[in-house]
Amino acid sequence: MASHNDLGRRGEALAKAHLEATGYEILDENWCHAKAEIDLIAYKDKVIIFAEVKTRSGNGFGEPEDFVDNRKQKLLVKAADEYIYLMNHQGEVRFDIIAILFKSETNYKINHIEDAFWPSADLL
Repeated sequence: MASHNDLGRRGEALAKAHLEATGYEILDENWCHAKAEIDLIAYKDKVIIFAEVKTRSGNGFGEPEDFVDNRKQKLLVKAADEYIYLMNHQGEVRFDIIAILFKSETNYKINHIEDAFWPSADLL
């Protein structure tokens, strides 16, 4: 497996542990619909949280969260709509980004951005 895939999987594991440690219940991991994959789907305080995890080993090209562009947001919103429909969820939803930046093998920073974006008309 390519090293960037290993880094991504490691980031997702750290993001999951972070969410669980802060009181979130993990509902699903790597949930797919059409061409979209939602990294983590969590639940807390009657809100379903769709979390995109971005992991990088450096920020020379920007912060990890900068890589969740409009195209990616559209895919996430469409997949989230399907998940909400299948689960018959009637409550609130939220889209978060969990950005993980590794400074070294054992030194990293987690930036959990709640309400990172909201599906505006251009995302639907």
